[in-house]
Amino acid sequence: MREIRHLPFDEAIAHIVALHVDLARARSDTIAALSALEAIMEEGAHDAPSAPTDTMSITELSAALGVRSSTLRFWERQGLITPDRDQPLGARRYPPTAVSDARIVTALRAGGYRIPAVRAVMTSLRELGDTGDAREALQDRLQSTAARSAALLRAGTDLADLLRALHDRGCSAGLKPPASSSGRAM
Repeated sequence: MREIRHLPFDEAIAHIVALHVDLARARSDTIAALSALEAIMEEGAHDAPSAPTDTMSITELSAALGVRSSTLRFWERQGLITPDRDQPLGARRYPPTAVSDARIVTALRAGGYRIPAVRAVMTSLRELGDTGDAREALQDRLQSTAARSAALLRAGTDLADLLRALHDRGCSAGLKPPASSSGRAM
């Protein structure tokens, strides 16, 4: 943030606006993850019992989730999802419980959660059968994003005033903005 005082006024303001956009995107992603979690849990409450043939291949599941097959294999190595293995080749097959787990992991990752946090939530879901931790984690993320947004809004006015003063002082003193390493004015 310190470098913005050396930028032209419009570019400096654009940097601040970009921070607001990032926070808005984080909020939207978290809300989408929370909605997905709720929908997944609601579906599970109304699903008919699964048959042994109700499975998906890694290709089918990756396409359904919009992730790469390598992502599913990584999540498996991390203990986030557990597919069944066909014999004798050992091909991965995902029963409904593994599909549900993969959907929850996808929702949490879309909400910005790193693997250790997702692992903690998935462990809680498996051990307690409770989505409370996942919901609480997403609600905490919403609150954190709101607090960061509020802080940025409060600081935004002060930053805009400071940038305007720096800009006006530079213009009235006949100063040009410093050149960047590429040689163009900033």
